[in-house]
Amino acid sequence: MLITKTRDENKLTVEVSGRIDSMTAPEFEEFLKENLDGVTELTINMASLDYISSAGLRVLLLAQKKMNTQGTMEVLNVNETVGEILDVTGFSDILTIR
Repeated sequence: MLITKTRDENKLTVEVSGRIDSMTAPEFEEFLKENLDGVTELTINMASLDYISSAGLRVLLLAQKKMNTQGTMEVLNVNETVGEILDVTGFSDILTIR
């Protein structure tokens, strides 16, 4: 997994590539915890994300809960495989996906 970020004042854009699974989800969670202070707009770009496991979904849920208290969160460029996982698990109803 590779995480890149762009921050413009209170807007944070995170691009995640590779896989978010039980091995990489803790790193993704720590990254978000360290970078969400003062953020009112979080965008997660999944254009290069190949797979997300339940561990990764848990991190997305934690991020969404955090952003519900301080701003907005949206997920962009979900491919068919990841989109199917989000649909089957009901996450497509919880997250703002564009």
